[in-house]
Amino acid sequence: MKIRPFTTSLLAASLLLGLAACKGPEAEKARGDAAQAADSANAAAREAVDKAAASTRNAADDAAAASERAAAETQQALDRAAAATSEAAGEAKTAAKDAGVHASDATADAAQKVADKARDVADEAKKNADEAKR
Repeated sequence: MKIRPFTTSLLAASLLLGLAACKGPEAEKARGDAAQAADSANAAAREAVDKAAASTRNAADDAAAASERAAAETQQALDRAAAATSEAAGEAKTAAKDAGVHASDATADAAQKVADKARDVADEAKKNADEAKR
């Protein structure tokens, strides 16, 4: 963008120098027109630079807003993931506790069956001993 205003100004200055060599009322009018054209070209160049700068600022603002939205969405996703992980850990703890209770129940049942069987064997042995005495 800096080259275009410089080139335009250089072209206008060259035109003014060329017209300065001319003499008479037409040359004077041509010099005035050339000066006005150079001023218009400079104003247009300044306006183009200002518009480009404004567009750049707007694009930067839009990018910053998009980054903020993305960061907020990422934080929300992280919060949901943390909550789900915490809930899963709680469920796993409950399941482990239930499994332990069931394992303890199964062990107690097996021990009871062994004790019942031992009692049956002892009762049978006592019965056989009593019969042998007779």
